Amino acid sequence: MKSQTSALTDDFNDPLITIEEDEKAHEEDLWFLPGPLEEEPNDLPPGPRAEPPDTAVIHDWAKAEGVHAARLARVAGRLGALDDRLLRGPEGWRHRLALIEAADLSWFAGDRVSADRLALWLSMRLSGAQDDSNALARVGWAVRRLTGGPGPEIDLAAFLDRRDPENSEDSAERLKDRAGGWLDVMAAAAELHPITRACMGFHLWSLAGLGQHGDQIEAAVTASRIAASDGSGAVFAPLAMGGAGGLRVSGLPPERLVRWLDGMNSAILTAMRTLDEIEAWAGQAENVMAQLSGRTPVALRKMFTDWPLVSAPMAEATTGASRAAVQRNLTWMEASGLIREVTGQGRYRVWCAARHSR
Repeated sequence: MKSQTSALTDDFNDPLITIEEDEKAHEEDLWFLPGPLEEEPNDLPPGPRAEPPDTAVIHDWAKAEGVHAARLARVAGRLGALDDRLLRGPEGWRHRLALIEAADLSWFAGDRVSADRLALWLSMRLSGAQDDSNALARVGWAVRRLTGGPGPEIDLAAFLDRRDPENSEDSAERLKDRAGGWLDVMAAAAELHPITRACMGFHLWSLAGLGQHGDQIEAAVTASRIAASDGSGAVFAPLAMGGAGGLRVSGLPPERLVRWLDGMNSAILTAMRTLDEIEAWAGQAENVMAQLSGRTPVALRKMFTDWPLVSAPMAEATTGASRAAVQRNLTWMEASGLIREVTGQGRYRVWCAARHSR
């Protein structure tokens, strides 16, 4: 019985051995199949990777900040004083300074939008045949961003509110990528003073691929918001009111920073003088106009506090008063020496507060 079992087992195993040997021989004949998985050397160049921020650039600006630390401290102190004053002052002061700054920035950028044309366009969307609608839109954007809203370091693409001109099909995504690179550098420079970071960001603007026509206004407005990011009263730090000398692009970081600080210092002093003048005018106007009744005199007085230049159609649209009431009160205010006409024309006349020459 045992021999029979052994014989059966031998007979059963022989075919299995034969099949395995046949399959192995068959696979060896298939020379075109890949061999066993082996680790091959990686000779391919590396793929694109996200580059870290250029620390050398940040180091250069940090070194420049150290060289001009005393000057930076003085300018920061003056900006803090402006911030405190605007925090305690009426809301119209911020609007007034934003209009003046935006108009001066337009002259720096070559758009040359005067304060009276800007005021008419913002209040009534009125423009003349000689006005550049694109320039007005750019300066109008500047006024909106200089008067409030989220800052540029939260969402720069939304802050700029424009499409990338170099890629019309996917411009929003392209702009977001470029803005992201600029924001990465700004975030890596978080240890720098906001004024220094603002200067650095302004001078790196075009290198980040954010430039287009009007980019000087965008870069300056973005930088002015960053410089004032630590404050609670001043929405922006003035840059152009003193002549925009700090916005010249030339030289190494120490040279650029010292021009930036001197230009900002001059602009802040101009802003403070503007507030001195309009505060004195508002007090005088309140005393002189105390004898007048109705809401139109009060509304006009507030409007001259908020706007550097006012026309009759503007006053009518903003105050909601009738044309006759507006004209009557403007004539009275001019006769009382509170306002003066600046165009010298019989039509399309524009007035400003008598103690304020802008």
